[in-house]
Amino acid sequence: MLYSFFLEILSNIPLAPFTTFGIGGPARWFAEISAEQEIVAATDWASERRVPLFVLGGGSNLVVSDAGFNGLVLHVALRGIETMQTAPGELLLRAAAGEPWEDCIQRALDASAAGIECLSGIPGTVGGTPVQNVGAYGQEVSSVIERVRAFDLNDRAFVELTAAECGFSYRRSRFNTVDRGRFLVTRVDFRLTPGGAPTLRYPELQRAVEAAY
Repeated sequence: MLYSFFLEILSNIPLAPFTTFGIGGPARWFAEISAEQEIVAATDWASERRVPLFVLGGGSNLVVSDAGFNGLVLHVALRGIETMQTAPGELLLRAAAGEPWEDCIQRALDASAAGIECLSGIPGTVGGTPVQNVGAYGQEVSSVIERVRAFDLNDRAFVELTAAECGFSYRRSRFNTVDRGRFLVTRVDFRLTPGGAPTLRYPELQRAVEAAY
């Protein structure tokens, strides 16, 4: 069915293909979100019908019941990555929430910009990185996040939160603790260092780099 001129609400869509585990039943209703305006329309649709809402990103580490989800699943498919020089020795990498995280890493590497190089290989999409404050090998994404843009489901408005306002700690943020379910991340801005030295705090990384060069 068409709820508005830009949003399509589908029914009984299998969720298994949208998860890394490849298991799970169908969503009673399903919408692919490729523009911010669609978030407003989809959440209005769910609110008017008092339908439970679930936001689906890359589907990593997500186990869906065989019974599926009896509500509206919003699959975040917002795309777009751009880089811009904002100050001497600083590069802003702006990525939409639906971009594969590995593509974001590759864009940083192509720009020879340091800050997220140790986070390669982590599954999922950009939108999930501030939620979990993903990290590996002594590097955390919170150290380079400049700003997170999100839709506030409580206030029904788009907001832009600074890193300090995200409440980051080890593998945590306000998005998965005190404000779980309140914000739908749409974009993340990362502050990187062009030509910066890679983070090599772990001996195995140091050995791998020495072996490669």
